[in-house]
Amino acid sequence: IEAVKGDRARLTSEAADVLFHLLVMLRARDVELSDVMAELARRQATSGIAEKAARG
Repeated sequence: IEAVKGDRARLTSEAADVLFHLLVMLRARDVELSDVMAELARRQATSGIAEKAARG
């Protein structure tokens, strides 16, 4: 992973690849990006311990 190497340009390129493939997958599965953002907001409002406990 480029983040470890400290190469900002390559990290940016790698991040773009990851985001592109994520967006393609979301579209293929009819999942809206807004749903993902809502899930992130929900998680931010919950402590890590509480979230882990809720998973079972």
